[in-house]
Amino acid sequence: MMPIELPPFLFFFLAGALALLLNGTPRAVLMLLIPVVSAVNLWLTPAGSYWQISFLDFQLIIHQVDRLSILFGYLFHIAALIAIIYSLHVRDRMQQGAALFYAGSALGAVFAGDLLTLFVFWELLALTSVFLVWARRSERSYRAGMRYLIIQVLSGLLLLGGIILYSRQAESLSFGEIGLQGVYGWLIFLAFGIKCAFPFFHNWLTDAYPESTPTGTVFLSAFTTKVAVYALARGYPGTELLVYIGAAMTCFPIFYAVIENDLRRVLAYSLINQLGFMVVGVGIGTALSINGAVAHAFTDVIFKGLLFMSMGAVLHMTGRINGSELGGLYKSMPKTTVLCIIGAASISAFPLFSGFVSKSMVMSAALENDYPWIWLMLLFASAGVFHHAGIKIPYFAFFAHDSGIRTSEPPANMLLAMTIAAALCITIGVFPEVLYQLLPYDTGYNPYDATHVLAQTQLLCFSALAFVWLNMRHMYPPELPSVNLDAEWTYRRLAPAALARVTGAVIAVNGAVRATAKSLFDWVVDYITRHHGPQGILARTWPTGSVVIWVVLLLVLYLSLSLY
Repeated sequence: MMPIELPPFLFFFLAGALALLLNGTPRAVLMLLIPVVSAVNLWLTPAGSYWQISFLDFQLIIHQVDRLSILFGYLFHIAALIAIIYSLHVRDRMQQGAALFYAGSALGAVFAGDLLTLFVFWELLALTSVFLVWARRSERSYRAGMRYLIIQVLSGLLLLGGIILYSRQAESLSFGEIGLQGVYGWLIFLAFGIKCAFPFFHNWLTDAYPESTPTGTVFLSAFTTKVAVYALARGYPGTELLVYIGAAMTCFPIFYAVIENDLRRVLAYSLINQLGFMVVGVGIGTALSINGAVAHAFTDVIFKGLLFMSMGAVLHMTGRINGSELGGLYKSMPKTTVLCIIGAASISAFPLFSGFVSKSMVMSAALENDYPWIWLMLLFASAGVFHHAGIKIPYFAFFAHDSGIRTSEPPANMLLAMTIAAALCITIGVFPEVLYQLLPYDTGYNPYDATHVLAQTQLLCFSALAFVWLNMRHMYPPELPSVNLDAEWTYRRLAPAALARVTGAVIAVNGAVRATAKSLFDWVVDYITRHHGPQGILARTWPTGSVVIWVVLLLVLYLSLSLY
């Protein structure tokens, strides 16, 4: 290994430490240089390179490069650079330092060659990202951050438990295919599933991400869930259970996103929807489906980041993010409007946009491997995402009605970051081979065959017509201030209420038991006092005659028993 071949996380950790010390222009220059320098270092690192150390009779691989990890490495460098450019106007030392540590932790996780190293970075992801939620410095963000941290730490504990059991059985900590074999396989699977926002474990995402700052949400959307997708692709390829879990993930968020008023929370649900496509691809487990899963992770980070950036720009300039309070912003934010529409076209998989060339790989793999019902669910999910992310986000933010808000375009650095992301969305869509050559397998897939283009275009056209018809008939769910109940209600409301009732019942029973015990004790003390106290019957002075009588009676009783 040559001296320049350093693990990328070292660059980001060093920059994070310096960002906490520097101010102003020096800090901005440092933050811009680090992703570039680290990316060049990664580019010069050949596949097969690794760092290995010995620890407690185990060989730990701190840094291992192969085709799967290097693709996520490039992706995270691109995401970090775009997010850093987007956040240059921020003068928050804690937020910017945490963002660099967070990006470094994600890079450390995808290049980890053993499970113990993965666990270390897994926990660092949780500890560093929560500061991006708290950076908004509101009561809601603090509470959401605490819930987020608890769930993320729970994921880490499950992972650690699985690693301990795995090391005893396999006598190794190497991070390869694990599978659902034994208790350790299920524990690690659940740990990955929590971070991947599996159904019923997903609310940490929709709860915390919308409470972060406009810039913090962009960082959050890029790293945690994609690390989980990478971990599933590495440890559980071909696990059929993932096909059904992923299909459910593509469908259920649609119903929440359609009725949600907070547009950043709409995007959070949409993020789960897109993760479902990746999980299905991993579950099918073929070369084409794995390529589709990681390709869609690559494109999703960019177009979802673009959508979060456009909504962050709206929030930054107007102080509002609810669809019921926005509208007509295309008049004062035309550039942001265009960039948002590009992101919406990409996530909706319009031909010539990035989502088209990645999502189609997963859907084609589902048909080729005899999953027709899963394909239909993915088709439904594709139409649904066009409704809630492709149409709803730009329509209600920029066009629906004139809210009377007049503002200006966001700062130049925010526009530049959105422009870079939009350019990548179009470039990957027009020249998909730029992405395909980085994928783990060579499949020779061509997304632009006539059947696929025609089918996708028809799907999008009929989805748009359905939206227009529902809107004209006033049947489309209106944007209303509301709180929509999700699975999080069980631990935010139901569990505390149930715990309060159980606690009250325990306190009442405890009081009753204590009162009964005290009454019994008082009776015993009173009884003993009456018989043995100074005035008790046993403490009295008895006449000699009475004693003689008792002695005679006892002797008679004794003689009677002995003769019998």
